[in-house]
Amino acid sequence: MKLAFLFSLIPMLSFGMDRISALSMLETGDNDQMIGRAGEISRYQVLKTEWKAVTPSTNYTDPVISKQIAVKILEQRVQRFKTVFNRAPTDFEFYALWNAPGQVFGARISHVVAERAQRFANLCDWNPGRVARLQRPSKSA
Repeated sequence: MKLAFLFSLIPMLSFGMDRISALSMLETGDNDQMIGRAGEISRYQVLKTEWKAVTPSTNYTDPVISKQIAVKILEQRVQRFKTVFNRAPTDFEFYALWNAPGQVFGARISHVVAERAQRFANLCDWNPGRVARLQRPSKSA
C-alpha cells in the first residue's frame, strides 16, 4: 500500500535542471578549470572578451563569479530575444542564444548547435517520474 502511494507521487515530481546548472553541465561538466578551443573560460565557456566586458575580475575558476557573468550575458541576450520575437525563449532557444546568438537572430541555427540545444533542453526537462511510470511493474507480475 505504501509503495503504491509513493508511485502515485512520482508524476508530481520534476527534477529538470535549472537553465544555468544545465548550461554548466553541458558546457564543461561543471569543470571550473576548462579552457575551450577558442580560449573560452570558466564552467560556462565564456569568451574572454565577453567576460572582460562584464567584469575586470580574472578569477575565471570561481563558480560564483562565473555564474554572475553568465547570467549577466544571458539576461542581455534574452532581453534582445524578447524584443525581437515578443516572447521568452524556449530552453532550446536559450541554449542557442548562449552558444550562437548570431544564428538565433539570423533565424538559421546550424545542425551542430541544434543538436547541443536539444541536449540542453532535455537536461532542463528531464523528469525521472516519466521513466518510473514506464518501468512500473504491472499488477499481474
